[in-house]
Amino acid sequence: MDTQELQAWLRLTLTPGVGNATARKLLAAFGSAQAVFEQSSLTLRQLGSEKLASALQTEPPTLAALLQTTRDWLQAGSNRRIATLGDAAYPAALLNIEDPPLMLYMLGTLCTCTDTAATLARSLAIVGSRNPTPQGESNARQFAKAFGEAGLCVVSGLALGIDGAAHDGALLGGGETIAVVGTGLDRVYPKKHLALAHRIARQGMLISEFPLGTPPLTANFPKRNRIISGLSLGTLVVEAALKSGSLITARLAAEQGKEVFAIPGSIHSPQSRGCHALIKQGAKLVEVAQDVLEELRLTPVGADRDGGDFPDSGAAPGLLDAADGADPDDADDAPPGGPQSALLAALGFDPVSLDALQARCGLATAQLQAQLLELELDGALARLPGGLFQRLAAA
Repeated sequence: MDTQELQAWLRLTLTPGVGNATARKLLAAFGSAQAVFEQSSLTLRQLGSEKLASALQTEPPTLAALLQTTRDWLQAGSNRRIATLGDAAYPAALLNIEDPPLMLYMLGTLCTCTDTAATLARSLAIVGSRNPTPQGESNARQFAKAFGEAGLCVVSGLALGIDGAAHDGALLGGGETIAVVGTGLDRVYPKKHLALAHRIARQGMLISEFPLGTPPLTANFPKRNRIISGLSLGTLVVEAALKSGSLITARLAAEQGKEVFAIPGSIHSPQSRGCHALIKQGAKLVEVAQDVLEELRLTPVGADRDGGDFPDSGAAPGLLDAADGADPDDADDAPPGGPQSALLAALGFDPVSLDALQARCGLATAQLQAQLLELELDGALARLPGGLFQRLAAA
């Protein structure tokens, strides 16, 4: 893209009153962004309004600075690209969503890969709460790791909580991941994910439709959700409250004709109610990664559909071996051995207070606290706000 073309696209996005729908109308009428600004006032008034014509003929005051910033950003590395609507590099999947972005800023090794289209054809969105339970965060990381090992690209939003765990899990699994962000790509939000963003750039891609310098505005985050779902074959919701933004992504996925998956949780957890609502509405209930792979009819990269094994994020049917005469039907229900096994059984999988737990197991306070500390150090349970404890299952 030469400087004049880039300037025209930036001007189109900066012009007041020109949203995506109006811009697409202008592009359809005149063929290119540059051609839009070559039209006479009369021609523009015939297509729109006098106010629109006046706005298009007035150069935005921030255009020159943004053009220089964008050129400098593009020249700072070979792993940067801008794809405009209609470019060969523009993800074809986004052309089919209701409101495709006009411009996409892309940063990472994936945006310069010759086989990007093939990667996007095996993409799955993972979204969920910014304040997940420890179990929910573990589920997101382990499911994403299994998908990464299976050769899927995990798409999420770089937010705290489930998003960050999903990106991290995909990278741990040796897979690729795409972060669709709500800021300009010269900023990382939240700052806590700066190191994660650099890892994603090395093993995937960050995408934004917002110009460089765009701060983390609240309205931008729900808007980017249509890109998360649009890039993916399906969307997996790990944990979500009833008013979670993740449900927006799930709704958009359904409207786009994509598959929606949800992981169930405790009936007592507010963070599970959004997933339960989705399941009631027809989302596929997911217990292991294989559930998603089979529904999308995907095989792990390099595996034969009939004989290849799916990576799992839990005990898949047929993978538990009976030993010493134990009934395999009881294998899932038996707590691990050791002195804490009875305590784990008493914990269950719902959050529980110290007093309630003590009533269940009958241990003295000092003994109970010592065993809880040991289980916490082993990663078998987590302390929650409010003095609650929750057992962590292997996702």
